[in-house]
Amino acid sequence: MKFDLLRKESIGRYLSTDKKFVKTLGAKDLLALGIGAVIGTGIFILPGTVAATTAGPGVTLSFLVAALVCGLCSMCYAELSSSIPVAGSAYSYGNLLFGEIIGWILGWALILEYMLSVAAVSSGWAAYFNALLNSVGLSLPHALTNAYNPGQGTYFNLMAAVSVLLIALMLSRGLKESMRINNIAVVLKIIIIFVFVGVGLFFIKPSNYKPFLPFGTTGIFHGATTVFFAFLGFDCVSASAAEVKNPKRNMPIGIIGTLIIAAILYMAVSVVLTGMVHFDKLDVANPVAFALRQVNQGWLADLLSLGALVGMSTMMISMTYSSSRLVYSIGRDGLLPPAIGKINKKGLPANALWLVTLIIILMGGFFSLDELTHLVSIGTLLAFTFVSFGVLLLRGRKDLPKPSFKVPFYPVLPIISGLACIGMMCFLPLNTFIFAGIWFGIGLIIYLTYGYHHSKINTK
Repeated sequence: MKFDLLRKESIGRYLSTDKKFVKTLGAKDLLALGIGAVIGTGIFILPGTVAATTAGPGVTLSFLVAALVCGLCSMCYAELSSSIPVAGSAYSYGNLLFGEIIGWILGWALILEYMLSVAAVSSGWAAYFNALLNSVGLSLPHALTNAYNPGQGTYFNLMAAVSVLLIALMLSRGLKESMRINNIAVVLKIIIIFVFVGVGLFFIKPSNYKPFLPFGTTGIFHGATTVFFAFLGFDCVSASAAEVKNPKRNMPIGIIGTLIIAAILYMAVSVVLTGMVHFDKLDVANPVAFALRQVNQGWLADLLSLGALVGMSTMMISMTYSSSRLVYSIGRDGLLPPAIGKINKKGLPANALWLVTLIIILMGGFFSLDELTHLVSIGTLLAFTFVSFGVLLLRGRKDLPKPSFKVPFYPVLPIISGLACIGMMCFLPLNTFIFAGIWFGIGLIIYLTYGYHHSKINTK
C-alpha cells in the first residue's frame, strides 16, 4: 500500500456521517456562540493595559487594525464553511483541501487552542467566584483554591473543575437548551458593556486624549499585535456547521457578524475608558473597575464583576462545545479511537464531550497555565493561515459545493490574510515555538503510529 501523507478526504463521506447531527442553530445562535467566545473578561482589561503600556488613547485604532486582520480571516472562514458545512472547522478543511497530515496538524493545533482556553478561563472564573464567596464571609479550604503548588499549600482548583463540569452537564442536555441559556447570558453581558459605555460617556474629559499617540504610530501596530488575540474564538462558529440550519446563509452571518459586533464593543470601551482616566494610570489589574471608582461609580464596578463571571461562562460554553465537535471529527475519521466519533440518540457527540471535559478539568484543576497561554495564539494563527490559503485551493476544486459567500478581491485578500497571520506569529516569543514544537512532535507520533493506519479516509 502506498504511503501517502497528503491523501485527501471526500466531501461525500463527511456529509453522510455528519447528517446524524440535529440541525438546530440559526443565525442568532451563531452570533451568540461567536460573541460568547470572543467577548470575555479581556474587554474589561485589555483596553486599559494596552493603552498604558503600548498605544495610549490610540488603542482604539489598535483594535481597529486587529479587527481588520481578523476580518480578512473571518471572510475566508465564511467562504469555506458555506461551501463545506461539516463539523471540525479548519481540521476538516485541511483534510479536504491540503491532505490528511495538514488536517491532523491543524486539528492538533485547535485542540490546544480550545482546551487550553477553557482551562485558563475556568481558573479565572474560580478566582472571581472565590472572591464572591469571601465577600459574604464564606471560603473554601485553602488547599482547594488553586492549581497544584505544595509550596503555597494548594493542591487542586475545585471551583475551576466545578465550572467546567456544570458547562458539560448543560451541553449534554441538548444543544437547543444550551444555546437558549448561552443566548440569554450573551445578551446580559452586552447590556453590562452598554451600561458602562453609557455611564462612562458622562465622565469623559477631552484632555485625557492628549497626547493621542504618545508612543507614535508604531504604538498602534504594536498594540494591534497584542489586542489581536482578544478576537480569537470567532473560528469556533465554523465548528458548528453540521448543526446549522441553512449553513450557506447562516454561517457567513455568524462568522462575519461576530467580528463586526466584537470590534464595535472593544472600540467603544476603549474610547470611553481612555476618556475617563488618563492612559498612564491604566496599567492596573482591572482598569475598567479602577476607572469607575475614580469617578465614584463603585456600584457599576461591582456590576462588572458579575459581567466578568457571565463573560467567562459564555466563553467556556462556546469553546467546550467547539472542542467536543473537533475531537468528534478526528474520531469520526479514525485518527483517534472510533468511540470518540460516535453520536448518541440525542444527536450529540457525548463521548467526545466527556473526554474533553475530563482533560479540561485536569488541566484547569492541577496546572498553572501562565506559561502555556501563548500556545493558544500559535495554534490559532496556524489554523488561520491555512484557512486563508485554503480559499485558493477551494476555488480550483470542481467536486466541492459552490460557496454562498466569496471573499472579495480574490486572490489578493486571501493571500494578504495568510501573510498577515504569519506576520503575527513572528511577534510571539521564542519559548512559544519551543513548546509548540514539543506539542506538534507528540501529535505527529500519535498520527504516524495510530492515526495513519486507522484512518477512514476515502471510505464510503
